[in-house]
Amino acid sequence: MQAPEFSADWYRAITGFADGLPSWVHAVAEVGTDAGLLLFAALMVAGWWRARGGAADGMAVALAAPFAVVAAYLVSEVSKTFLREERPCRAVADAVNIAACPAPGDWSFPSNHATIAAASAAALVVAWRTLAPLVLPLAALMAFSRVFVGVHYPHDVAAGFLVGVAVAVPVALLVGRLLAPAVEPVRSLPAGALLLGPPSALLDRPDAPAGRRGRHSGRHAAQRAPRQAVQHPGHHPGYDPAQPSVAAQPAPHPAQHGGQNARRHAAAPHAGEHAEPADVTLPDVMTAPRWNGTHPPT
Repeated sequence: MQAPEFSADWYRAITGFADGLPSWVHAVAEVGTDAGLLLFAALMVAGWWRARGGAADGMAVALAAPFAVVAAYLVSEVSKTFLREERPCRAVADAVNIAACPAPGDWSFPSNHATIAAASAAALVVAWRTLAPLVLPLAALMAFSRVFVGVHYPHDVAAGFLVGVAVAVPVALLVGRLLAPAVEPVRSLPAGALLLGPPSALLDRPDAPAGRRGRHSGRHAAQRAPRQAVQHPGHHPGYDPAQPSVAAQPAPHPAQHGGQNARRHAAAPHAGEHAEPADVTLPDVMTAPRWNGTHPPT
């Protein structure tokens, strides 16, 4: 495979700029182009540790990240053997490179480093979305560093980045779905609890740490939500369901109510006379104010 001319021109411009920078920049770039892969590995370990306190599907996606990276690397490496593009540090006349040029037969297109970096970033974002602002620019920087040190064309790293993302995302989702049913059975084992975290049944307990209880999926939380008690519309302090409510009783006829009051006033004793207890009739009881348990009757 022959590299396009525009990519060779960009390669000369980038490596020429890099050659004019101080030697310490060369050292940082040469070390960083490989050390960045270790940083992605450390982030995957952090994602696995974070998933230990969560639901089974989250742990399954975290475990699927390495599988996604390996799948993307295999696609890139197999593509190299068919396309067989020579490295620019040997193919471009007067090429300057910071890193040592790989041996003959180690083909250039696509870039394995760019593929691994992009696949790692994509798999981490699938499992831990808040890392996207960190890992995606880091993967792009690692891909660019392969051109900066002089071992890849720009189109090599661009293709490798696309391969990494295109392969890692579906593989991470597929493997995560396949692994999810096995997470809880493994967690129930003593060794599995150390690797994958405690079972969800233990995390659902009220005395479980709040940070771990809060990372469960919404459907599990909905299933665990207690049913709200349905209260009677007339329920209040002092309410007696055995007694009929005032609202349910028929109002007395005005004439009847007035007649009862008139008889009571007529029978009232004058000053100095002995008061006889008044007769209390059923309509008087029915229309009397009732105590609700909070304020005295008036």
